[in-house]
Amino acid sequence: MATEDRISFRGRLQSVDLSDSETRDGILFALPYLALFSVFLLYPLVKGFYMSLFDWNAFAPSQSEFILFENYTRMLSDPVFWTSVRATVVFVVLTVPTLVVLGLALALGVNRDVKGKRVLRTVFFSPYVLTVSVVSLIWAELYAPQYGAVNYYVGFLVQNPPSWLNSFTWAMPAIALATIWWTVGFNFVILLAARQSVPERLYEAAKIDGASSWRAFKDITLPQMRSAIVFVTTVQFIWSFQVFGQAYIMTNGGPGESTQTLVMYLFRMAFNEGQFGYAAAVGYFLFFVLVAVSLGNYYFVSGGDTT
Repeated sequence: MATEDRISFRGRLQSVDLSDSETRDGILFALPYLALFSVFLLYPLVKGFYMSLFDWNAFAPSQSEFILFENYTRMLSDPVFWTSVRATVVFVVLTVPTLVVLGLALALGVNRDVKGKRVLRTVFFSPYVLTVSVVSLIWAELYAPQYGAVNYYVGFLVQNPPSWLNSFTWAMPAIALATIWWTVGFNFVILLAARQSVPERLYEAAKIDGASSWRAFKDITLPQMRSAIVFVTTVQFIWSFQVFGQAYIMTNGGPGESTQTLVMYLFRMAFNEGQFGYAAAVGYFLFFVLVAVSLGNYYFVSGGDTT
């Protein structure tokens, strides 16, 4: 089968007529993208791996010492690195399932015949247009121990509300809550569009057959929205593993190192410590984690369906 595919590909490649005007125009239109892809994606990818094999000297690259995989072995034996991995995984666990399920729930709710659907769409999506710095500063004020709105209302339930961003227990959940409020609008819009693309005749046929609402959701809604759910889940995994701005602005990685994420650790190694080769190795670790998680998520959520 693989041999047949290679023969077929070679046949198609040989059949490309470069003298054809449409073929030439297609190649010319693709060249700007290929140039940008090579300069801003492919070259940094290769250069980053090259740097990870050196004790990189940013001011005199030619004097960098080749150390092969020592940066990787050092990384895997560094307890601070694993603390950052743990903080990142905790953030991912707190945010990704919540963002996907909440986005789906909001999409299904707004899709129903409810009053003010346009207003609800605007309300749910509007936080997403804010920048990470604005969101982080807003929520830092909301979490303020003495005058923050969160502790004001929590004070009606408990006598001594926690200092959210200064607590080893609550700092990461507090950052996760702010992130959920900020980014759930993206999932909401994607999943709402997917739900609206499902033919209503399927639900009408299911109703005639006596299917319950749960059965229609399980057998019609979820399968029809599978591609959108796979997409938002994969995107949320990638974004959550790369979290940086919220933790950097709201807690600066504290208290201690409890909210120092992997990207923040990479940033500090590169720009605070000047260890660019080691930071590149951390970056490549994150890259391979994201590739593995994305592939695993695709096969898990889609059930291995490649159609």
